[in-house]
Amino acid sequence: MNPSSFPKRAIFARQNYPLHLALFLLTVLTTLWAGTFWGGHPATFASFPLFINSLASGASYSASLLLFLSVHEFGHFFASMNHRVRATLPYYLPVPPLPFFLSLGTMGAVIKVKERIPGTNALFDIGIWGPMSGFAVCVGLLVYGFLNLPPADFIYTIHPEYLTQGALQTPVPQGELILGKNLLWIGLEYVIAPKNLPPMTEMYHYPFLFTGWLGSLVTALNLLPIGQLDGGHITYAMFGQKGHAKAARAFLLFISLLGFPSLLKLLLSLLKPDAVLLIPPVMLQWSWSGWILWAFILSRLIGLKHPPTGDDYSLDASRKVWGWAAIAVFFVTFIPVPFGIT
Repeated sequence: MNPSSFPKRAIFARQNYPLHLALFLLTVLTTLWAGTFWGGHPATFASFPLFINSLASGASYSASLLLFLSVHEFGHFFASMNHRVRATLPYYLPVPPLPFFLSLGTMGAVIKVKERIPGTNALFDIGIWGPMSGFAVCVGLLVYGFLNLPPADFIYTIHPEYLTQGALQTPVPQGELILGKNLLWIGLEYVIAPKNLPPMTEMYHYPFLFTGWLGSLVTALNLLPIGQLDGGHITYAMFGQKGHAKAARAFLLFISLLGFPSLLKLLLSLLKPDAVLLIPPVMLQWSWSGWILWAFILSRLIGLKHPPTGDDYSLDASRKVWGWAAIAVFFVTFIPVPFGIT
């Protein structure tokens, strides 16, 4: 059957609804569980009823994160339906919080496109409406989080030891997890100028800020113009196979250079600690070793290339405008150093 005439009713009829629902419900459980950890009040295991009751403190985190993931993936799904491209409903990927592992409660969600994408318009629409829809949710979560911050003494419910210190420690003690800022965060922080805004070493205790931050990070990663990531689809549709190939190699080199100083520091600290001092501090300040792992995954597991569609052609003007908007979204959500240790 011609993909362009494949009926929507048939696409919906062929979904594995029990599996999708089971994975979603498991992800609700694991994100509730993770939310209690990030909120500073980890779930208790004294008894099963107490465990279930303790999950309530993770509700804001779970609902916000699942809202972002669902809107992102259904953006892809409904774009696929619009072009009569057979695709699955989102598969949610639950991950229970594990000891010594800072779990988010999920590895995200994915849809599976079951056929070759018929043309450039379909490729562009399927690629762009996931991250753009998810980005709108990120902005909403961050704005809501900035405008509805709890009182300043909220942090004492999580860190009562700060009461004996008089306030948050300044400077922050070593060994604390710190989250990086992107241009979106910096811009909203400047425009809204919220009171009681926590430092980035405590921000993950505030569920709307944290999930908005996570969503913007995930959006930026998906918009990298590499392989068959969302950004890869958009770049291929806008600039063709050659343009995509150039962008993929350039950004792979970019994230590799971002990660190299931190990786070098790690290796030298194990082999020749004195040599670490030779690395310029400014290079370490703007480096995160996780980019090396991400570069390996992209180059070796996902791949840099993008397959052609059934019919490659130039995009119309309106789609090109949306494409440049997506590129702008990448730059305002990208975080050079997402995670760090003080």
